[in-house]
Amino acid sequence: MSELPVNIEDEMKNSYMDYAMSVIVGRALPDIRDGLKPVHRRILYAMHELGMSSDKSYKKSARIVGEVLGKFHPHGDVAVYDSMVRMAQDFSSRYMLIDGQGNFGSVDGDPSAAMRYTEVRLSKMSEEVLTDIHKNTVDFVPNFDGSLEEPSILPAKVPVLLINGSAGIAVGMATNMPPHNLSEVINGIILTIENPDVSTKELMKVIKGPDFPTGAYIVGRDGIRSAYDTGRGIIKLRAKADVKEDRILITEIPFQVNKAKLIENIADLVRENKVTDIADLRDETDRSGMCIAIELKPRANADLILNQLYKHTHLETTFGVINLVLVDGQPKVLGLKDMILQYIEHREQVITRRSSYELDKAEKRAHILEGLKVALDQIDDMITIIRQSQTREEASEKIADRFALSEEQVKAILDMRLHRLIALERKKLDDEYAQLERDIGRLREILGSEQEILGIIKEELTEIKEKYGDSRRTVITSEEPKLEMEDFIPEETVVVTLTNGGYIKRMPVDVYRSQRRGGRGIKGTRTKEEDFVEDLFVASTHDYFLFFTDNGRMHRIKAYEIPIASRHAKGKAIVNLLNLDKDENVTATISINDFDSEHFLVMATKKGVIKKTELAKFDSPYKCLRAVTLKDDVLVAVKLTDGEQEIILATKQGKAIRFSEKDVRSMGRTAAGVKGIRLREDDDVIAMDIILKNATLLTITENGYGKRTSIEEYRKQKRGGRGIINIKTSKRNGSAVDILEVRENDEIMITTSGGFVIRAPVKDVRIQGRSTQGVRLMRLEEGDKVVAVAKVLE
Repeated sequence: MSELPVNIEDEMKNSYMDYAMSVIVGRALPDIRDGLKPVHRRILYAMHELGMSSDKSYKKSARIVGEVLGKFHPHGDVAVYDSMVRMAQDFSSRYMLIDGQGNFGSVDGDPSAAMRYTEVRLSKMSEEVLTDIHKNTVDFVPNFDGSLEEPSILPAKVPVLLINGSAGIAVGMATNMPPHNLSEVINGIILTIENPDVSTKELMKVIKGPDFPTGAYIVGRDGIRSAYDTGRGIIKLRAKADVKEDRILITEIPFQVNKAKLIENIADLVRENKVTDIADLRDETDRSGMCIAIELKPRANADLILNQLYKHTHLETTFGVINLVLVDGQPKVLGLKDMILQYIEHREQVITRRSSYELDKAEKRAHILEGLKVALDQIDDMITIIRQSQTREEASEKIADRFALSEEQVKAILDMRLHRLIALERKKLDDEYAQLERDIGRLREILGSEQEILGIIKEELTEIKEKYGDSRRTVITSEEPKLEMEDFIPEETVVVTLTNGGYIKRMPVDVYRSQRRGGRGIKGTRTKEEDFVEDLFVASTHDYFLFFTDNGRMHRIKAYEIPIASRHAKGKAIVNLLNLDKDENVTATISINDFDSEHFLVMATKKGVIKKTELAKFDSPYKCLRAVTLKDDVLVAVKLTDGEQEIILATKQGKAIRFSEKDVRSMGRTAAGVKGIRLREDDDVIAMDIILKNATLLTITENGYGKRTSIEEYRKQKRGGRGIINIKTSKRNGSAVDILEVRENDEIMITTSGGFVIRAPVKDVRIQGRSTQGVRLMRLEEGDKVVAVAKVLE
């Protein structure tokens, strides 16, 4: 045998195209006519041939799988069984084609039992799909080994593709068709028959949209309209949720959503604090129906929680419609009207072929009856001929010649039993012949008129609707305006406290009730002995809170995202509220109403760099941004300014510099900044504050010493200088650790590295000049150091 050279690229291309078309036509895509893929068609036909109708007993699934594999579908048994299982699942198929008995899986994703345990039979609906299959209504083709024949298509008295949909992935293409309500689809088909020029808009008045077996909601009609017009569209699905007192009850979930994974997803969100105010989560599903119970905490906003769950879980999902089907063996994307027209054309062909088959059968029977009538009229002559004949063949020839009868008529006469000679039988024969004449006339009338055929289609579909039609399960709602989370939050004034230990909470402002002058006040926050409130903000629930960390990042949240707590609760650790990196610490917190362009953020770093940026440049959809670019440096302080204020920077070695923020030009968000103070070797910036009139500057050192100094003693300089003396540092008092602008009536808390805290009124701290070491404010244990000072805001 001679060898022909073949280009490898051409061979690969041709071979792959053959494979792709084999998958497209033979496995993945449904036929537009009966709405079935080959495996589903073969399963139903095999069960039909086994006589497994809906009124017969169930048979083992393994028996059917073996029948399908051995005769029609030489692929894996798992593929056949899985396809059979889906046709028997009430949560997968809108109208089940197989009636199953046993464990066929669940909406929780539980697998079905093995095929040796489950039993099946055809459903009543599938019998309608197979009706008239042996009346020459469809073509039969050889099976895989040519030993048998199988139908290339099913008669499909029911529009399976539209009512059950289909899904499949081929090579380079996929189909994803939603199910619909049977009654609506039949109404749409009848409307199209009566008005072939019907528009998609008019069809949508009767076919409202997809109708999923699991119910739930379709939100908006734009996706439906697109899918019906073009064959492609995105449909938004949402679970059915009822709010009852302090509970949310989920009773229907979107199509193809795994309930067990959905519950696990909700639990994960609660565990990760992405969704708060959920106290308990239970699956209360039973025989009466699905129910996921979500218990809410007291005063929780159910609408807010639902909105969060819609956003973060599959309680809200989308169904991407791709109406890709096989039309004459070729994949095409069709709109709703084209699909209906293709189905009507298929049914016209089926009814035409069925009528031709029945006409041929009726004519043959009438022909036989005509011969029998002749025999009865001439019965004596017939008997004489038969008696005088030596063989059956001789009698046949004589009768045929004598009475001008066909071979089929003569055979029927010779096979006729004697009891047919009685008068009653003769009447039955005449009645049957008369009925056949009427049937033949009717069938010829049908075959001669397309309108008659269309009328039969309408009649049959109406009967189907009366037998199997049901109410819609999926409710279609209008598109809701896109709501942000804060749309569910009432705008009200709240108090937000942040403690020295890193705990934050939100409280209604009325917790701090108005008191007469001279009252004792009320306890605002229960803290540990070594913890205290360091920052207190009165803000709106819609205000932003900006948290700046030592590595130069800004984290942003809304006030309503801060957990609400009682007056005596300590709050929530801020590390659990923000997405902080390892070893990342919050160094400053600012509350703002919006990101206006009239305010600035001024930042100072450990190495003396200062930076000013317009607040508006931090407005971003991202919750974490780079606030300043650091080079082996640490962000130590951030202040909100109006562009007209004065700033003071203090260093570890007791230096300070006072300058106008106008000396710092405004720069971009990620800029590194400019020199704020020139540092000596081994010196670092420890703090920054805003200069206020009639205030003093409190400075604290690591060995527990401190002093207050009048602001007027700090002369104004240009930024970038070495500054002036703020406090004399020595071995006795140690390095400076913090500064704080204070007033006479303030109280301060001094914190040490060992966790000790001392509380003292500011008026007890002596006012001294800049070039002093201060006085002892706190006695420390050996090895302990002061780390910070803060105002007491309780």
